[in-house]
Amino acid sequence: MRRHHGTTPRTTRILGALLLVAAGSLTLGAAAPAPTPAGSTPLDRIVPAPERAVPGGQPYRITAGTRIGVDGPGEARRIGEYLADVLRPSTGYRLPVAAGSGGGIQLRLTEGPFGAEGYRLDSRTQGVTITAARPAGLFHGVQTLRQLLPAAVEKDSVQPGPWLVGGGTITDRPRYGWRGAMLDVSRHFFTVGQVKRYIDQLAQYKLNTLHLHLSDDQGWRIAVDSWPRLTTVGGSTQVGGGPGGHWTKAEYREIVRYAASRYLEVVPEIDMPGHTNAALASYAALNCDGVAPPPYTGTEVGFSSLCVGKEITYDFVDDVIRELAALTPGRYLHIGGDEAHSTSHEDYVTFMDRVQPVAARYGKSVVGWHQLTGATPAKGAVAQYWGLDDTSAAEKEQVAAAARNGTGIVLSPADRVYLDMKYDADTPLGQDWAGLVDVRRAYDWDPGDYLPGVPGSAVRGVEAPLWTETIVTSADIEYMAFPRLAGVAELGWSPAATHDWAEYRVRLAAQGPRWDAQGIGYFRAPQVPWPAV
Repeated sequence: MRRHHGTTPRTTRILGALLLVAAGSLTLGAAAPAPTPAGSTPLDRIVPAPERAVPGGQPYRITAGTRIGVDGPGEARRIGEYLADVLRPSTGYRLPVAAGSGGGIQLRLTEGPFGAEGYRLDSRTQGVTITAARPAGLFHGVQTLRQLLPAAVEKDSVQPGPWLVGGGTITDRPRYGWRGAMLDVSRHFFTVGQVKRYIDQLAQYKLNTLHLHLSDDQGWRIAVDSWPRLTTVGGSTQVGGGPGGHWTKAEYREIVRYAASRYLEVVPEIDMPGHTNAALASYAALNCDGVAPPPYTGTEVGFSSLCVGKEITYDFVDDVIRELAALTPGRYLHIGGDEAHSTSHEDYVTFMDRVQPVAARYGKSVVGWHQLTGATPAKGAVAQYWGLDDTSAAEKEQVAAAARNGTGIVLSPADRVYLDMKYDADTPLGQDWAGLVDVRRAYDWDPGDYLPGVPGSAVRGVEAPLWTETIVTSADIEYMAFPRLAGVAELGWSPAATHDWAEYRVRLAAQGPRWDAQGIGYFRAPQVPWPAV
């Protein structure tokens, strides 16, 4: 059994950087760090840890005269307006955004050795310059700038400051290209506004992938014009028997647009051939016996399956993938494939052989849970591993063999990064079927060598799923995600050489005041030396 998988918005301000990082030390590339002036945050104390941070010189101070200079009217301008929107409420300053240089904060797009998401941040007495080759890198640099300012910068009302940015240079780029979080909206439904809130939180950690689990036994959450009962029937309930809900196509497009504005790619998931009771309840013809089961509001798994032998099944799959692909500009479409206990192995292989080419026909690469490797993953497919440390060697080798044959691997080990696992025995939310996952356990592992036999080049990155059987509100999401999500982000972004629990826990502790300022109710893990309240 795997997953069982809310949300009441509280502070409405865009949450842009949960991560102050004011204690502990991780000076990369500097033999003898210069002392940090009082009132500014050391450059090496951000989360995720940067590739290289070299402190030096006096800090820059944001004042009423500060302007944000950008390169032209395009993406740099939009990112500059985003930064201004973050800083204006707490500083009380106008912070005009204008093309050209001068004025204090400069955002520059130029060719250089930054890659698609890297950046350089230079801070001097005269100002701060963030340079990147691509807009995503510029945006990530803005998140770093936020972390270098006091935690009070995240508040919604004017604060006294001063607003100092320590002097020096950060050069930074990600270790992996897939740094994700998954939100299950099927077990419990979440509104567009609630998802946007989570997107803002993910963006602060430089995560770049939002995986949305849109269908399961308990609910179907995306409108499909050619099969309207999927939402009117399949979307009408949720775990515990609540009202459920679904997104219209316009609402889903708005989520995709908003995520893209924070440089996150949406990966939608339609789980099949199992986890399909909501679809089966909507259309009797999808059942082998032609009888629709009742809607399901429990939390068991593995009892449902599409009818592999019926041709209407593939008409259904084609229509759903076609409509969802048309709404999704990203590269990937997730077809699930886990816990298909009611589907024979032969039928499972047949189903995957029929369905994977459908995704390709509509321009998408396939992602599936790692059970996909028990069939034949399509060229360019990605398998998402959700097993445990003690999953059988045979199952791990099946995944490794696929990886050696070209299948990409995203790591989501349930006993490491499933955010719905309880922190400890007293955690009021979540589950414990994969064990208790405290903050250190979520952080203290290396994706590069986690699965024996998987080439390092096959590892695309990491993703932290949040299944919502017990998660109902935004406050629930945040309590289970924070502080563990910060560690997953660091695993995906930071060089392996920076990994050190003793140092990380001190940097993590400095996030507490920032989360407090943003209205995030996080779990105060006893392993972390949080500042006194």
